[in-house]
Amino acid sequence: MPQSPIYLAVTAMLLVATTAGATGEPTRLEEVSILGDPDRIDTIPGSAHLLDDEFLARFESADILRVLQSVPGVYLQEEDGQGLRPNIGIRGSGLDRSSRIALLEDGVLIAPAPYAAPAAYYFPTQRRMNSIEVLKGPASVSLGSRTTGGALNMVSTPIPDDLAARADLFAGQDGFREGHLWYGDTSTNAGWLVETVQQRSDGFKQLDTGGSTGFDIRDYVGKFRLNTARDSGINHGVEMKIGYTDQVSDETYLGLTEDDFNATPYRRYAASQLDQIRTTHRQHQLTYFVEPVQGRWSADITVYNNEFSRNWFKLGSVAGTGISTILDNADAFATELAWIRGEQDSPDDALNLRNNNRSYFSRGVQAAAGWQFDSGFADHSLRVGLRLHEDEVDRFQHDDEFAIRDSLLVLTTAGAPGSQSNRVSSSTATSLFIEDRIAFGAWEVSPGLRLERIEMERLDFSTADPDRADGPTRERDNTVDVFIPGLGITYSLDNGWRLIGGLHRGFNPPSPGSSADEEDSTNLEFGARYSNGIFDAELIAFYTDYSNLVGTCTASTGGDCMIGDQFDGGAATIAGVESVVGFEFAEVAGTALRLPLRLAYTWTATAEFDSGFDSGFDPWGEVAAGDELPYVPQHQAQIAADLKGANWRAGLNVSYVDAARTMAGQGPIPAGQGTDSRWTVDLSGSYRLSASFELYGRIDNLLDEDYLVARRPAGLRPGKPRSAVIGFRFEL
Repeated sequence: MPQSPIYLAVTAMLLVATTAGATGEPTRLEEVSILGDPDRIDTIPGSAHLLDDEFLARFESADILRVLQSVPGVYLQEEDGQGLRPNIGIRGSGLDRSSRIALLEDGVLIAPAPYAAPAAYYFPTQRRMNSIEVLKGPASVSLGSRTTGGALNMVSTPIPDDLAARADLFAGQDGFREGHLWYGDTSTNAGWLVETVQQRSDGFKQLDTGGSTGFDIRDYVGKFRLNTARDSGINHGVEMKIGYTDQVSDETYLGLTEDDFNATPYRRYAASQLDQIRTTHRQHQLTYFVEPVQGRWSADITVYNNEFSRNWFKLGSVAGTGISTILDNADAFATELAWIRGEQDSPDDALNLRNNNRSYFSRGVQAAAGWQFDSGFADHSLRVGLRLHEDEVDRFQHDDEFAIRDSLLVLTTAGAPGSQSNRVSSSTATSLFIEDRIAFGAWEVSPGLRLERIEMERLDFSTADPDRADGPTRERDNTVDVFIPGLGITYSLDNGWRLIGGLHRGFNPPSPGSSADEEDSTNLEFGARYSNGIFDAELIAFYTDYSNLVGTCTASTGGDCMIGDQFDGGAATIAGVESVVGFEFAEVAGTALRLPLRLAYTWTATAEFDSGFDSGFDPWGEVAAGDELPYVPQHQAQIAADLKGANWRAGLNVSYVDAARTMAGQGPIPAGQGTDSRWTVDLSGSYRLSASFELYGRIDNLLDEDYLVARRPAGLRPGKPRSAVIGFRFEL
């Protein structure tokens, strides 16, 4: 297959930059933060949240879902209880595999194929992150193209300013072990960092036949920078980032029936004994940055290349019936369920396990420039950017057939590679954005505009042609040109209050070859912020008016639809309120103790379809006007408290998530169609023995609550039970 111009450009620029670094060309750290200076968060013309390194250190959690519980307006669905493949949505956007938000690492799109296949089967390792940025409303327009909900940018460990090192070592229940180590230094004209995260667990679920239900993750990153001296007049810099991650997790889509969940929620059926996903991710990123020492402009250009491969070998059907259908209708499929449980021997070829083998790439060039100037009546911060991007997913899957005998799976027929699915989907996107923050008096007005042209193609090859020598049997393509405007406004009052408002177009592109229309909405937000240095508060109402809501069939959504098919849902409305309140008691009971408190709350007033239709998308089914969207809880809240002494701290997180329906409907949630409402309590603490050595402990789900988090991909799934971790940190 001929290489694209973007591929050739990326390769050439990486080679040129590598040579430049070898000959001592000046370089500098890239700008990876989208929000910029944390002190400027309050002035952002839209809803934005920054979780900095101090915040992340409170619980040292490896689970991104537990971290994001503190952010209002973010919707989460647990699946494996470990946050390995998280389901994240923003303002009711939908959350399956985090595919309906813009997902970035260090300001670069990081989903496996952000346009062609955005489902995040790869997700950056949470423990490697220095901060997390969540952008909603007009603040997310510059990132695109998925602007309906917003964006999540994960900022990795920076090169330290001086010689520094850190080692975090933890151990806990269920064979959990974790090591996070980094070491780096900066001199006048250079800097570097090497980092690794090693995690493993035996898992908290009990397989009927015994064995691991856990995971093993190895993550490595290197950063290398050359830069001009700070007194050189104009700072130039180039930084290269190289990363490698592999993961093996003994995870399954097979859940439990209602009765079995109520009896033993952490059980794993015998038929899932071979289920396992193996993934490998490689990333290469190169950034050039230029900024005058005493100037009001800056520019950067980043070349990136991400490659991801995965094979999820897992049970998909039994005797020709999908596992979701069997578990939802246990009485009608009693024989098939007995085979799944390993209670009866099956005939040959009764159990179908699929090699969900796919490879992806995502690569491109993005450039941005900023200029601050005074027009006479206002101060301007103008920013423009361009991104040339291409991505691809290559599906090359086959099925193996098994029998179950004495509770063990026995291979009876091996499938031929590519005999189940043999297709390639690709996208090429050219995008341009411009935004200007215009400040005059107490006002700040921020208009922005994003233009995108997305060209998509799907090539289907014969399942009897694994070498693809005969060419595609079917070709489909589609092109989308989209204009995404946004406007944010803030007005500062004299007493510490800021009024904020925003309006922007929400957009999600269709899949390659899809007959569905693009997802389109009008998004509005308005509210107020307050800060006086001790007390902070934010209250924002949001409203999303969909002209067309689109559903995408994936294996992770359950049901028996054709993977990749999309469904037009027509008009829908989502509205709610999100709020944050923070306060710090500087002295507790006359002592030197400090007690920061924080409350985050989300109320979803409405999330429903405006019209009726019949859908082949399982979570929707037959929809009537007024039916509520699935997996959108009405209430979510978290109270976080930290009691801090001179060399110790104790932290408490109390979180609440309301019950949510798992299929579209209205009125009281019917039995068998909802998740559990739940309170969970997490506790953490640390004690510093010296300037370099700190002890640490954490208990998740302190009260050991059993609760149902999902009825997909197939059957019922529990949240994580109580688990304890202890460890230490050494810093140089």
